[in-house]
Amino acid sequence: MNTPTAKPWIEAISAYTPGKAKSDDGRVLIKLSANENPLGCSPHAAAALVDKGASLARYPDPASTALREALGAAYEVDSDLIVCGTGSDELLNLIAMGYAGAGDDIIYVRYGFSVYDIAARKTAANVIVAPDKDYGTDVDALLALVTDKTRVVFVANPNNPTGTYCSDAEIARLHAGLPGNCVLVLDQAYGEYLEDDGPAALELARQHDNVLITRTFSKIYGLAAERIGWCYGQAGLIATLNRVRAPFNVTAAGQAAAIAALGDTEFVVRSRQHNAEWRDWMAAECAALSNHGVKVIPSRANFLMILFEGNCSAEAVYNGLMDQGYIVRWLPGQGLGSGLRITIGTEDENRGVMAALRKILEANA
Repeated sequence: MNTPTAKPWIEAISAYTPGKAKSDDGRVLIKLSANENPLGCSPHAAAALVDKGASLARYPDPASTALREALGAAYEVDSDLIVCGTGSDELLNLIAMGYAGAGDDIIYVRYGFSVYDIAARKTAANVIVAPDKDYGTDVDALLALVTDKTRVVFVANPNNPTGTYCSDAEIARLHAGLPGNCVLVLDQAYGEYLEDDGPAALELARQHDNVLITRTFSKIYGLAAERIGWCYGQAGLIATLNRVRAPFNVTAAGQAAAIAALGDTEFVVRSRQHNAEWRDWMAAECAALSNHGVKVIPSRANFLMILFEGNCSAEAVYNGLMDQGYIVRWLPGQGLGSGLRITIGTEDENRGVMAALRKILEANA
């Protein structure tokens, strides 16, 4: 009997796997697997969500006008050159849809964000994976793969899941080497964790008509549940995304919460400082375990990628941490079977997971 059959390029997609919150036997664990803000969100953003409860019967502003204006003021860019989306994930998919199709190439860096592969395959484009350099972006390797079929290049900076960072000069060199009809997408989901907030990327997009910057409210702003992202680029690029995005794609409550979050700069600064302090502390704790084969990839994000090259495998540590009440991210499907990505949590969570890690390693020495 005949049954519906998906297109072969859709069948080739490996569905996105979110970070777990429970163990395999159903226990609720301390969640350090999804890079969420351990401080929660701004109280002003939480209050804005409640206030919007009275208008649930009304559609939200389809253009997210007030939010775009607030973003423009906060990041010193033209609000007319911003489009908002259901998290930056939606925008990444829209970019691929808008600029690539069958026969075109989309390039991303090995160990890059897994959504790039999904977005590329949805369009039936050829997926081209560039070799990494020390788990990060290798500009020369990327440029070596560019052809007249290349339409989109995705670069996460800082990179997820490895935390690596590609310098402004290297990103500028990458852009200079791309043809004008190729869109360079700089995914800055973790941009607010940079000491200078990553303005060079926005400046690159301000100066050129083939650069798009994507950002999210899911990380430092602590609004992951509301799924709010935004994208900045020149008018032609933004017009394309507005043609293909879903109408009313950002909820009214989400828009209000995001505006309130942007206004609470003290919360953002406190979140950045907490992250930097505890990221450095956890990295130092891992360095002290180097005799157990532990290696940390230097991170500029709100997590650490920890490699296990000794007697105890990443899988064993992953399961051991679950036994002790912690869930982290093991990514063998992305070629990172020897590593675990651990989100920077609260002070108690950070101290607890590091103590658990040391216990596991010493027991398996």
